[in-house]
Amino acid sequence: MLEAAQPRPLLERIERSRRAARQWSRLQFAAIWVAILAGIILAFAATDNVDVEWIRTWAPFILGGAGFTILICVLSIALATVLALVGAVGRLSTKTVPFAIASFYVSLVRGTPLLVQIYIIFFVLPQMSPVLILPAIVGGVIGLGFNYGAYMTEIFRAGIQAVPRGQIEAAEALGMPGPLIFRRIVLPQAVRIVIPAIGNDFISMIKDSALVSTIGVQEVLWRAQKAGRPTLHTPEAFIIAALVYWVLTIIFSFFQERLERRMARGDR
Repeated sequence: MLEAAQPRPLLERIERSRRAARQWSRLQFAAIWVAILAGIILAFAATDNVDVEWIRTWAPFILGGAGFTILICVLSIALATVLALVGAVGRLSTKTVPFAIASFYVSLVRGTPLLVQIYIIFFVLPQMSPVLILPAIVGGVIGLGFNYGAYMTEIFRAGIQAVPRGQIEAAEALGMPGPLIFRRIVLPQAVRIVIPAIGNDFISMIKDSALVSTIGVQEVLWRAQKAGRPTLHTPEAFIIAALVYWVLTIIFSFFQERLERRMARGDR
């Protein structure tokens, strides 16, 4: 007589059920997205104003600006991180001079539009001195980095303040000097805390990088304007540019979510 089949362990059945539920949820999610995109495409096709042949010809040219967009964002977020760290230290300083300078920087940037700041850096400062004449890509990187550095200053300040005070006091009791405490104890923990926020700012910067097209940086929007205006196909060009920015944000949002889950798992 054959032995009765042993029932699956309860935990295995629960995990199997959860996996099936996740897969079904993902299928529903994908189906909704496909339906919405199909509706949008059909709506544009119904207008009979979309030139598919033009899109096929000029799409590679516009897509070529994605590399410039990513390069500008990477360089800008690096500059913004340095400015934010210096600004956060100044904002937390008990000395009047660094605190006043850092506070002025944050107030000035947060109180003026990003586009105005880019124009001042690229058009106004060169009139003060020929030394300040910058290539378009350099001016764009400085403009974006200068702006985001101010907003990230508050993020770094919060991250530094989130480090438990007891660890600093313990290090002081061991005789460690202040700069060493900041470099070896405070800064590593603060950076780990603010990394998710930096990732979110990087994703936002991908969209804001379109503003540097106004000073001649040949990123996605600049190429879309260059291709669309002379041929009177501006709608198609802007649709392609919007899709490029959207895809870039989806890609980096995916990695951002994975990073946040990984760090949350480490916290647990």
